[in-house]
Amino acid sequence: MASLNLVHGRQSLLPFPASTTLFPRTPSHSLSNYSFATSSGFLTRTFALFSPGILVCRNSSSRGARGNQSRIRSASVQRVTEELTEDDSKDSLISGDSIRQRFLDFYASRGHKIIPSASLVPDDPTVLLTIAGMLPFKPIFLGKIPRQVPRATTAQRCIRTNDVENVGRTARHHTFFEMLGNFSFGDYFKKEAIQWSWELSTKEFGLPPERLWISVFEDDDEAFEIWHNEVGVPVEHIKRMGEDDNFWMSGATGPCGPCSEIYYDFHPERGTADVDLGDDTRFIEFYNLVFMEYNKKDDGTLEPLKQKNIDTGLGLERMARILQKVPNNYETDLIYPILEKASAMANISYPLADEQTKLKLKVVGDHIRAIVYLISDGVLPSNIGRGYVVRRLIRRVVRAGRSLGINGAEGAFSPTIAEKVIELSTHIDSDVKIKAPRILEELKKEELNFVQTLERGETLLEKMLADALSNAQKSGSVPCLSGKDAFLLYDTFGFPVELTTEIAEEQGVTVDINGFDIEMENQRRLSRAAHNVVKLAVEDSANLMDIINETEFVGYDTLSTQAVVESLMVNGSPVIQVSEGNDVEVLLNRTPFYAESGGQIGDHGFLYVTGSEMQQTAVVEIKDVQKSLGDIFVHKGTIKEGILEVGREVQAAVDAKLRQRAKVHHTATHLLQSALKKLISQEISQAGSLVAFDRLRFDFNYGHALTDTQLEEIERLINDWIEASTFLKTKVMPLKDAKEAGAIAMFGEKYGEQVRVVEVPGVSMELCGGTHVSNTSEIRVFKIISEQGIASGVRRIEAVAGEAFIEYINVRESQMKNLCSMLKVKAEEVSTRVEKLLEELRMSRNEVADLRTNAAVYKALMIANKAFEVGTSQKIRVLVESLDDVVADSLKVAAEHLIGTLQDPAAVILGSCPDEGKVSLVAAFTPAVVDLGIQAGKFIGPIAKLCGGGGGGKPNFAQAGGRKPENLLSALEKAREDIVSILSEKAS
Repeated sequence: MASLNLVHGRQSLLPFPASTTLFPRTPSHSLSNYSFATSSGFLTRTFALFSPGILVCRNSSSRGARGNQSRIRSASVQRVTEELTEDDSKDSLISGDSIRQRFLDFYASRGHKIIPSASLVPDDPTVLLTIAGMLPFKPIFLGKIPRQVPRATTAQRCIRTNDVENVGRTARHHTFFEMLGNFSFGDYFKKEAIQWSWELSTKEFGLPPERLWISVFEDDDEAFEIWHNEVGVPVEHIKRMGEDDNFWMSGATGPCGPCSEIYYDFHPERGTADVDLGDDTRFIEFYNLVFMEYNKKDDGTLEPLKQKNIDTGLGLERMARILQKVPNNYETDLIYPILEKASAMANISYPLADEQTKLKLKVVGDHIRAIVYLISDGVLPSNIGRGYVVRRLIRRVVRAGRSLGINGAEGAFSPTIAEKVIELSTHIDSDVKIKAPRILEELKKEELNFVQTLERGETLLEKMLADALSNAQKSGSVPCLSGKDAFLLYDTFGFPVELTTEIAEEQGVTVDINGFDIEMENQRRLSRAAHNVVKLAVEDSANLMDIINETEFVGYDTLSTQAVVESLMVNGSPVIQVSEGNDVEVLLNRTPFYAESGGQIGDHGFLYVTGSEMQQTAVVEIKDVQKSLGDIFVHKGTIKEGILEVGREVQAAVDAKLRQRAKVHHTATHLLQSALKKLISQEISQAGSLVAFDRLRFDFNYGHALTDTQLEEIERLINDWIEASTFLKTKVMPLKDAKEAGAIAMFGEKYGEQVRVVEVPGVSMELCGGTHVSNTSEIRVFKIISEQGIASGVRRIEAVAGEAFIEYINVRESQMKNLCSMLKVKAEEVSTRVEKLLEELRMSRNEVADLRTNAAVYKALMIANKAFEVGTSQKIRVLVESLDDVVADSLKVAAEHLIGTLQDPAAVILGSCPDEGKVSLVAAFTPAVVDLGIQAGKFIGPIAKLCGGGGGGKPNFAQAGGRKPENLLSALEKAREDIVSILSEKAS
């Protein structure tokens, strides 16, 4: 199955330390002139550290062309042991790319269809990211959609972040990894799965059988017998394990079954007595076979599934580690070239680095892989959902890299390291290289933004430490930074707790590490709960999905068709009939209605039921159409007349006018993207879209606002294309052929093997399943109505075309007429009149502000005589008063005037309630007061808190605000007491 770390809801493997004794020498293998996939530096490093024999790839001499491809280019390596002789054979390490391809070929030769890796962004709303290889097949396992093939094999890209803190600390934790899997959908079962997994491991990859151990569920006698009697594994190498270890469950209910795992033994010399397969210093689990044969019901009982399935997963990085004989997954050719790149940028030798330095390099190498593939699949950095995953990983990379002293061009180093990931991506995801400019730009932008965040974090840390020292001084306790504050610095500003502790200790402040650990564990627990569960549920056998096939869509060719009602649902529950006035969801066997996808909203229209004499007996108004569980169209509407029943034949009719509006806007969207690429930048790519009846919206990646001139040029070019009256071409072809032809794929969109290509000859060619006009002249006219930024590096254009343009112009014309009537001017005079009114308003506001300021100064003069003196050796004039409803700006002027009037040394603290629910405070100290060690910014903050607010400022002047006017007088009284107490002590 696709999840070695989560197959039993446990952490199945623990870290093991790097050691030169992990790989006992195998005398039959030798080395002289070896080769490696990426660089001779890796091989030299590997031998220098471990001196292992190289694992021979069995059958390599007879693999023909593929065998030649799996051999890696030669790199001369110096002899590292006197035991080697000139007679030693010359073998090749097996590359990670070769392992992947040979796995897929192995199962393809056994009738499995090779399915491309699904996106890291799953269709499943219950899972944030693709965390397991089986996830794309979940609807098939549930029986929700029919299987397309009886058996399949994949190399699935996966992301997991629940154990992100373990990355680099253990030998096998990753955020990004590849899971090689073979799947059976009711076809073969235990016997074939077990036999093939053994054959793959021992013959295809040449693992010594005596080094392999097997775990089975304690009650699974069938699997035990197959392993022992048919495969020939010795009894002492088969371990029966309990439910926690070897019984896979998707959740509290749903598909489940026993599983069996294959482990590799690094230390067979330790014998077979008292073996613990969970000992990571000796074993690594690399292959897991799940026998999905039961459904767990609500009462906890197990019932046999109607269709028994096989779900397996082989960790590519783990197998590469075994075959390449390195101490951890990071030092395989899948990841090590990235570590080398980072090491070079940090002027560090990875083999000679200490463990802490290696940890940071591993974090950089692992996270950069995850980031590149996430951005390639359309996940951009943000503060929510998937975007936050990317943002957090980038911040961890930046923190680790900066601590290593890595510097990059223009202040960002991550794009340079990401280039190595992109270079290695060819056999993982060919689209990554196509999207490279966008990926690198996003990384650069996010890193530079985070560097600024780090600097703000440093300022916040300084304040936190100052507060901790101040509080400790007042209470007579030991200064300590709270665990919550330390975690805020870590989680929001990227400060490692070790760095926070080091800086704090320099100022004599301790850090509540236990409190920090509690906050960290709370976040991990929430992360696991949110992101690390693949939820499956087998419905009752009467579930309507068991009897409904995918909906046949005929809407490209017709807007009306006869169809049969296959199911009705009200509030998500299946019903037999629905009467007038009720909302309903209708499932038909075929439909002309377009279901919302690719940015285009679903069609509107009606379902008509006619009687024996063609009398209309029921009418259903359809207001939305959505896809569910693959290609089942759900028509959402309201029964306007009569009664609708399951099994009835209906006439399904799409609203032709609204469909035409959608077609016009969808084709116009394609023209807009082409115009942006042609006139602005070829690097522009789509970041989202909306094709509605009244407008279109197009989001794209670009770092600058478009000028009015550019927008005019875009409009002019699109309208020229419309006027050219070009016929569109639409055809279905293999995805590979479409990309080779130059078709544009939507950024982050997922496509099958066969794709629909919509072409405006000479202008645009895109992969698109939406509806389009047949000729550009149908669009009639195109008009941009707005252009704005919606996120960092993402712009949005909204536009109208066709009938929507006419409506837009009519509304604007009506608004202009009303404006002309109100201003009593002609249309061409509106701008001049508005400018004049704005100038008059500005002048009036200035006059009001001047009056308020003069009033505040006058009030200040009236209260100046209320100042009193404090201190014995030095007389300091103090004034603490309320100025009623004076606004904040005027309060500031009043304080400044009073400081000048009272002269140095003086301290002025004023408060006011300018509006309902608002408090303004100001503190102004002369230089002599500041020299006594009293700061206005620190003084005013606690006073503002009494009024439900806060604030701060410079040592000589500070402002604050609050939301509790009723507390102002008591707050000023507290301010008076505090300033008198402090000054009395300082000036005595």
